[in-house]
This record gives sequence, structure tokens and C-alpha cells, in this order.
Amino acid sequence: MKKLIAGIILSLVTILEIFAQTNTRQDALVLYNSQKYKEAVRVCEEELQANPNRVESYVVMCWSLVRNKQYAEAEQRAIQGLKISPYDLRLIEILGEAKYYLGKNQGAMEQFEKYVASASESGARVGSAYYMMGEIFIKQTKYQHADIALSSAVKKEPLLDSWWVRLGYAREMAGNYYEAVAAYDEALRLNAASYDAQRGRERVSAKLSR
Repeated sequence: MKKLIAGIILSLVTILEIFAQTNTRQDALVLYNSQKYKEAVRVCEEELQANPNRVESYVVMCWSLVRNKQYAEAEQRAIQGLKISPYDLRLIEILGEAKYYLGKNQGAMEQFEKYVASASESGARVGSAYYMMGEIFIKQTKYQHADIALSSAVKKEPLLDSWWVRLGYAREMAGNYYEAVAAYDEALRLNAASYDAQRGRERVSAKLSR
């Protein structure tokens, strides 16, 4: 009888611990979604002290660090998380973002390529990954590559006028003027007040009228 009671007490303690841990994880994500990034990082740090192998804590922490513009720390933490779970696409993508904002373009590109190659079409960050790839290609003056990446980005998220502007710019720099006009026009359809889209369309129209 004593053994039975002891077993029941142990089971209850285990259930309470699991419940508490689940609530902590949920709270970290709630804090992140509420844009309370510092608080989310703190909760994740507490989780990792209790269990250094908790991948979910690394994910939410890295998301929060990037949104809080703590890119170097996000890079470090993402690398640590990937040592535990090397194929976690969320960590691969957020490591790419951290490197992107740190100006480590080659490293960022490597992570984004891994991410888009393995993520499903419904992946939450596929569009953003393609967009940042496009920006890197623009910096490298690889405008045809930028066109491909940014076209994929706007296909995933077609309502962001600023992305259409960048697609128009990549096409303009590549000399694909008619395609550039189409991109600038779409940006203006979404946001008629877009100065960059207006200026871009004027530049391209002038070149086509020569």
C-alpha cells in the first residue's frame, strides 16, 4: 500500500513538472508574440538552465533576439541549438537571418539555401528567406539571380509593395525594363504613394522611350 501511495505521489509530481514546463514554454511564445522580446529571452534562458537540450527554447530565444536586434547573440544561440538538432529548419532560417543582419552574406546565403530547399511551400519564413536572398544578390550585383529570388518572394507574399519595388529594381539593373515596369506597377497598385516605385517607373519609362 505504501509503495502504491508513493508511486501515485511520484506520478503527480512528474505531471505537475511537465505541466509547469509546458506553461513556461507557452509563456515564452506568448511573450514573443506580444513583442516582449527581452522577457521571452529571459524565460527561454530559465528553460535552458533546467534542460540545456530543449530545442524549442533555442528557437523562441533566437526569434526574440533577432527581433530585438541582438544579432550576434542570436547567431551564437542558433549555432548552439543546431548542435542539438542539426536539421531544425527554424534554427537554420533564423541563423540565416542573424548572419544577414550582421552582414555575413555568404553564411546567410548558405543557411537560406538549406532552408528553402527543405521547407515546404507553406513554410512560414520561405518568402522572407527568398527576399533576403534577393537583397544579397543585389549587393553582389547578381541581378538575374536577384530577380529569381525576389520573384519567388513576391509569389509567396504578394501584398508587400516594398518587395515588388526591390524586384523592379533588380529587373531594372538587369536591363529587363518591361518586366521592371510590371513590378513597379504592381508596387504602385498596392501603394500608390510609394516614392521608390514612382521614381523607379519613371527611370525605366525614360529608358524605354529612347
